[in-house]
Amino acid sequence: MTDHTHPDDAATILVAGTASHVGKSVVTAGLARLLANRGVTVAPYKAQNMSNNARVVVSPEADGTGAEYGEIGVSQYVQARAANVTPTTDMNPVLLKPRGDGESQLVIHGQAHDHLDPGSYYDDHWETAREAAIASHRRLASEYDVLVAEGAGSVAEINLQDRDLANVETARFADADVILVGDIERGGVFASLYGTLELMPEDVREQVEGMVINKFRGTLSVLEPGIEQFEELTGVPVLGVLPADDPGLPAEDSVSLPNVGEHTVFGAEDGVPEAATVTVAVPRFPFISNFTDLEPLAMEPGVRVEYVPLDVNLAEFDAVVLPGSKNTVDDLLALQEASFGESLRAFSGPIVGICGGYQMLGDRIEEAGIESTAVEGTIDALGVLPVVTTFSAEKEVTRTTCQVEGRGPIAGATGTASGYEIHMGATAFREPLSHPLEPYSAQQGDVLGTYLHGLFENESVREAFVEVLFERAGLDRPAGGEQGASPYERAATLLERHLDLGAVAGLAPFFD
Repeated sequence: MTDHTHPDDAATILVAGTASHVGKSVVTAGLARLLANRGVTVAPYKAQNMSNNARVVVSPEADGTGAEYGEIGVSQYVQARAANVTPTTDMNPVLLKPRGDGESQLVIHGQAHDHLDPGSYYDDHWETAREAAIASHRRLASEYDVLVAEGAGSVAEINLQDRDLANVETARFADADVILVGDIERGGVFASLYGTLELMPEDVREQVEGMVINKFRGTLSVLEPGIEQFEELTGVPVLGVLPADDPGLPAEDSVSLPNVGEHTVFGAEDGVPEAATVTVAVPRFPFISNFTDLEPLAMEPGVRVEYVPLDVNLAEFDAVVLPGSKNTVDDLLALQEASFGESLRAFSGPIVGICGGYQMLGDRIEEAGIESTAVEGTIDALGVLPVVTTFSAEKEVTRTTCQVEGRGPIAGATGTASGYEIHMGATAFREPLSHPLEPYSAQQGDVLGTYLHGLFENESVREAFVEVLFERAGLDRPAGGEQGASPYERAATLLERHLDLGAVAGLAPFFD
């Protein structure tokens, strides 16, 4: 079923892992930027991703969909920026977006297909997904010198090895050099690396060029005897040891967030005294998505972004932002069960809803059964904006630039704002409203709803929102200071300082 050769000249480096969240994305982005800095044409690639954090990118005409735009996972969008190239749907040809009840929406070449359980996907759609992944890889390989492919989870899931598209299949059809990453912070890194090697298919194991030990906090001399013994046991070199240093890349999925019902604060490491800060409350929906929209706020000095339980007392916060949702109706039901709407209607500060959050702010949602099995027909929403959303089976996926006329929570913002839309349904206005992000928003008083993902990546909008928060709180805004190196440069520097990348065959020409 698989072939082990590849007709294209581009080298493919597969960054695989012993488990999820061991640092594959950081190594992939860092390697992409490091190669780009050396004048190498490089692109990211992930055959199959599972994430509700997606971005809208261009679709190559060759993919046959006829669509101008499509969705990919946020990690490949970030990695494309690290590589200094335009992201396309070829960089993540298969995306699974979980929506609960064991189902995920299947996205191929950026276009949404059915909602499927794992059995249906593997039985009925996996071969189609594999063909799409191979086609995308071949197109990219014909355009670039190097492809840096990111694996998914563990490369040694023995129950899935006959259908592991992101790891085993990619290694085979791309004839990839494999770099295996392990997380020492979890403990047992040598055992996890050794066990992963032993459980990998023999042909793929032979493609492993080296190991990376990630998130190290100790003294390297204490670790070195273990590295020597490990290399003797396996015959595979350890390329280096990366220190525990988060370069600040956007999170891929909700594992980085608190569990439903818990608190987590982002942005508290900026050195600003607590009394001089403002805090934005973000309800932690069960099906939260595209929460990376909040990361630019958390990077602002003096701004705290706090993910909160749905029954929280909002009176202690300076603003509330409702992010996107993969299942708006079921998340709305969860908010109603927690009486969140009553708390929100009593809240006197700025309120912003983005995409699904915008839909929830309205009076009601019609045709709710198109998205959820829990409700059919019409469901009451939170009632803080006089708008009505009607769901339809058609999904809007597009890049957007709009004029800004700042009002309400973004008073003072001007110019244009760019971002993207990924949503089902259309929103109508029950009465005349202001539209500060024309025509993708609705504003009344201190409440703003918009379909524009990436809202706070726009400096004018972000600056205006943050100014409103500090002014309302009666606080002087902390000085911004230097932002330092970009997360891409920080990731590249980590690799350059600590890894012997020239020991990888496909990278040797670029790291002499």
